[in-house]
Amino acid sequence: VQLQASGGGLVQAGGSLRLSCAAFERTFRSYVMGWFRQAPGKEREFVAGLTWSGGSTDYADSVKGRFTISRDNAKNTVYLQMNSLKPEDTAVYYCAADTRYYSIRRRTWEYDYWGQGTQVTVSS
Repeated sequence: VQLQASGGGLVQAGGSLRLSCAAFERTFRSYVMGWFRQAPGKEREFVAGLTWSGGSTDYADSVKGRFTISRDNAKNTVYLQMNSLKPEDTAVYYCAADTRYYSIRRRTWEYDYWGQGTQVTVSS
């Protein structure tokens, strides 16, 4: 499964960005999808995930209420709408596909395909 993330950039604190992750795979619609991020000197961490139908979502506490994950299976794309951004949201954001499980997982090794990452920088 090839994943391509886009939409990152530089934004002021309080601003918004929408990340996109395009999957070049027809079976994308059956996968659990997740967004992770990695700040300099830190481990990659779970941000948000959703099931194949989009009917179930999960968020890290640090982004709950500010970020929204969604998917458009017709376009083979998953999105991460990020509002009220904070400087601590600065990181490289990665999308990932879990082709083995049907519930949302939070650990990096439970996802078997990854996009290349897109940089998000939030200035104070």
